[in-house]
Amino acid sequence: LFPAYALHLQPVAGTSLPAVRISSAATRASAPQMQQETGPFAGLQNAFAVFQASKQEGMDFKQSVADAIAGDYDRDSVTADVKEAASSAPLVLFTWDSSPACKKALKLIGETGASPKVVRLDDPWDKGNVMRAALGRLTGKSSVPSIWVGGEYIGGCDDGPSDEAPGLVPMAFRGTLREKLEAAGALDSGSMREAPAAPGAAH
Repeated sequence: LFPAYALHLQPVAGTSLPAVRISSAATRASAPQMQQETGPFAGLQNAFAVFQASKQEGMDFKQSVADAIAGDYDRDSVTADVKEAASSAPLVLFTWDSSPACKKALKLIGETGASPKVVRLDDPWDKGNVMRAALGRLTGKSSVPSIWVGGEYIGGCDDGPSDEAPGLVPMAFRGTLREKLEAAGALDSGSMREAPAAPGAAH
């Protein structure tokens, strides 16, 4: 059910099975109806229960997976932390170090002369997993990179969830990327670099 690349969970003591904690806290609409499972398969059973609860809330598959991986967390508190981090610099990227899309986005941004603040969601995983789930619920897109300019979400590398947040490459195609970066103060005032040409664009 859950993609192998996403299962970065803490092992149950004495086993190799992942553990996801479930509580009856109000942070999950269906959590009060869940029963805490015990035994060697508790982690998988509880993760599946969280997945089902997220689907019942209307979340898509990727967000439901992100919620299942995150397990039990204080949604309001983590969402506040994510918003604070997203606004902590003119240009902020939430990333995974090994993600090709994140590497591509950082390369494109580097060509603009901007210096982003990078918030790694894979170091440590236990903290990053809950932040990714909160990011997904906040933006409608749980994948990485999650790119923020001037405290506003602009999407991922190649796409985004809306016209207002189309993603880095579409903004480069439209010619709006540099303007957005300049308005946020993300560019060195002495930089004369142009915004990068979008991949596949004619030269």
